[in-house]
Amino acid sequence: MKQFAGRVAVITGAGSGLGREFANTAAGLGMKLVLADIDKEALERATDELQAGGAELLSMVVDVGKGEHVEELADAAMIRFHGVHLVFNNAGVGAGGLIWENSQADWEWVLGVNLWGVIHGVRVFTPIMLECARRDPAYEGHIVNTASMAGLLNPPAMGVYNVSKHAVVSLSETLYHDLRLVDAPVQASVLCPYFVPTGIGHSEAHRPHGLQNDAAPTASQQAALALINKAVEAGKVTAADVAAITFDAIREGRFYIYSHPQALGAVAERMDAIVHGKPPADAYAATPQLTQMLQSQLKR
Repeated sequence: MKQFAGRVAVITGAGSGLGREFANTAAGLGMKLVLADIDKEALERATDELQAGGAELLSMVVDVGKGEHVEELADAAMIRFHGVHLVFNNAGVGAGGLIWENSQADWEWVLGVNLWGVIHGVRVFTPIMLECARRDPAYEGHIVNTASMAGLLNPPAMGVYNVSKHAVVSLSETLYHDLRLVDAPVQASVLCPYFVPTGIGHSEAHRPHGLQNDAAPTASQQAALALINKAVEAGKVTAADVAAITFDAIREGRFYIYSHPQALGAVAERMDAIVHGKPPADAYAATPQLTQMLQSQLKR
């Protein structure tokens, strides 16, 4: 996708973090925006600020884990702008802890947003984009699914999150192949950021009431949250940096998008272990202080 001005970008999780920066960048390129977030206040702030800057946009409070919400978002986008060109299936939440200590509510919440949100985005918007392409011979489309380096690695005490993000990588790779199979003028990418300050460590504040845990967090869950918050807040690559990297990748038609390519050494070690039948590689081998922090917290 080379042209952005006047075209329509749909962004979930647009109220903060990566989604907000995608919106800022898209607006700066002259795109029309369809913004969605479950956080009404953050979405209203983003909407007001972007409109004050001259952006033409539509915003809706959306729970991406609910298919009917995503369908309503798509309907509203088509009524307002009559087309969709760029889709960021970006909304995400996090939960950690020893994998056997995660509750059913943890699994339903994280998979509902991180995986089902992307599933709904792909199943709802891809047919719309293909129809737009049938009407316009010059059509260009692109879908970006936000996964994580945790979709290529398996750090300890992040099991629910790891599972959700590995599934997004698989879904995205399949989407790439399926679009090529039908010779669609729509491309796909998967974004795999590492530790980037986005506020994901505070996503618990937006967990639906029906999926709250009755019990207090376990020691491992507290340790995992502390580690993630520390690592994320210390991140030197900003959400704005990742947005710039992502739009460059869209222009170049790249599938895999990385915020921290230096972390791919751990991915190579994981692949080597798989190919040679060795035990799973340590995702934190290059940063043993992270494992030590977890172990220290658990011993206490």
